[in-house]
Amino acid sequence: MKRIKLLIIFLSCIIVSSCIPHKDTIYLQVKEDAINDTIPNNLVEIQKPYRVQVNDILNIRVKALDQETVSILNPTGDENLNATGAERAYFDGFTVDVHGNVRIPTLGYLNVLGFTTEEIEKRIEQKLLEEQFKETANIFVTVKLAGLRYTANGEVGSPGSQVLYSERVNIFEAIANVGEIPVTGNKKAVKIIRQYPQGQKIHSLDLTDVKVMQSPYYYIQPNDIIYVEPLKQKSLGTGETALSSIAAIASILSLLTTGVLLYSRL
Repeated sequence: MKRIKLLIIFLSCIIVSSCIPHKDTIYLQVKEDAINDTIPNNLVEIQKPYRVQVNDILNIRVKALDQETVSILNPTGDENLNATGAERAYFDGFTVDVHGNVRIPTLGYLNVLGFTTEEIEKRIEQKLLEEQFKETANIFVTVKLAGLRYTANGEVGSPGSQVLYSERVNIFEAIANVGEIPVTGNKKAVKIIRQYPQGQKIHSLDLTDVKVMQSPYYYIQPNDIIYVEPLKQKSLGTGETALSSIAAIASILSLLTTGVLLYSRL
């Protein structure tokens, strides 16, 4: 009888430790140390202006009263007329080289490394007015990133690279585009590998905490790598829920019982 009790206690411990807690599967929880009347209405989202990096692709367009005079500045993708989406952006866009420059027709090389798109617009407009046009030409320049490319790996529905045509994408939107994080994914420590001029840095986000919306890494940036590591339950091969754990243990006990009975008959 004592052995049976010990076995029951042992199995109960395995079931409890192998199950994934419900709180680890819920996004944006109000943690114990949070002040309820400030969550979530008064959360301040933090997003710094993105500064252009090497290998970014810029979409530059110039408009004027006489559009013919600026037609050479607006590429039409003649290299591949069948290209669409990201391919079209590649052919029509201006890639930032290893020196941080883009080569613009009639203007030559322009350094854009570390500048925001708004700052680049002003630089191009000023350069055009200084070298080629007068104020009466009403030059209007727009500069945008040719899509926000990122990669998601690990415990996500469909690992791989994605390009989103939006200037503002948060971590939840990015993950939704590669499939939901399964129960076996660690939502408390989602890694963001971000590119900086001096190299790469790894940042961690707790998606189960509502305060993640205040993180400076809540919004992803071009070339970010999102990595969701698996929970230990997956590596151990135990059940994700109490029911699945019980089923797994029952199967093991059944095999052991069968083995003992067969051995005793020999």
